[in-house]
Amino acid sequence: MSMQECKRCLLRESAQADTLWDIQDKIDRLPLTDRADEALYRQRLDACRACDHLISGVCMKCGCYVEFRAAFRRMKCPNVSDRRW
Repeated sequence: MSMQECKRCLLRESAQADTLWDIQDKIDRLPLTDRADEALYRQRLDACRACDHLISGVCMKCGCYVEFRAAFRRMKCPNVSDRRW
């Protein structure tokens, strides 16, 4: 089965529910001291959603799932030349 690319889509929007559930489970297990608060997390996802480097929930700058990377309080946008967050 072929999956279509979804530019500027997060995992939850690109029909990759099994991957999203796995990532959400990992996020839920992060210590609260390492996790971004909900407002910051949503702000980061909105910035990623507006980025040309986002394809089907994956950042093409670093290869990460943006929903996972954005959950870490200390992480930064991997686009060094134009950081979104």
